[in-house]
Amino acid sequence: EYGGSAMDASAVALVHEELSAADPGFCLAYLAHSLLFVHNLAVNGNEEQKKKYLPKACTGEYIGGMCMSEPAVGTDVLGMKTKAVKGEDGSYVLNGTKMWITNGSVDGKNTGDVFLVYARTGEGPRDFSLFLVEKDDEGFSLGQKLKDKLGMRASTTAELVFDNVKIPADRLVGTEGGAVACMMRNLAVERVGLAAMSLGIARESVEVMNKYSRDRTSFGKPLNRYGQIQRHIADSYAEYMAGR
Repeated sequence: EYGGSAMDASAVALVHEELSAADPGFCLAYLAHSLLFVHNLAVNGNEEQKKKYLPKACTGEYIGGMCMSEPAVGTDVLGMKTKAVKGEDGSYVLNGTKMWITNGSVDGKNTGDVFLVYARTGEGPRDFSLFLVEKDDEGFSLGQKLKDKLGMRASTTAELVFDNVKIPADRLVGTEGGAVACMMRNLAVERVGLAAMSLGIARESVEVMNKYSRDRTSFGKPLNRYGQIQRHIADSYAEYMAGR
């Protein structure tokens, strides 16, 4: 309907395993775009929002992401400090900083095109709302691009800053104060993708082990002719298949 494939969680696992076996960094960028942005909006957005953003996101014209973590808030997501205050005209003013955002930058100088941003809109422990923020919104800017990561370097990770960003009322996703349910639903399918990425990395690792043990020789024989090496490869393959 909007240009996507409309496939299920099994397809998520298959696609992320295959992509991750080839390039886990690229796969992580794809996950943030396809699951954290596209799937999130497809499930939680209204018809107008889906028609506006999803076709271009599905073709790749837009690169999207999701903003949840903050400099002092990681897994304790309900402790986030970014705040959106509603004005008399129905619009919101967004202030705060998001950290470790995948696709936060596309080239080290510019942000991605559009983001789903979680922010506090009340004083209750679950008073959070979800907003669409576009790259050209005044007050929205790229902070630091995180470099020299331990891995996944093909996936850009950045800090995003929101300084009095005015968000029109029609860019509220779902209902005010209802974003926790959106968040938990979306994180559930993200974990399927992340688990499948681990499988892809494991599968490629087994293939590298096999190739090395076949090509490398010792005492005139390939390493894979020795029982100890065979055991290591067999154990690794068994762990990979158990994960599947």
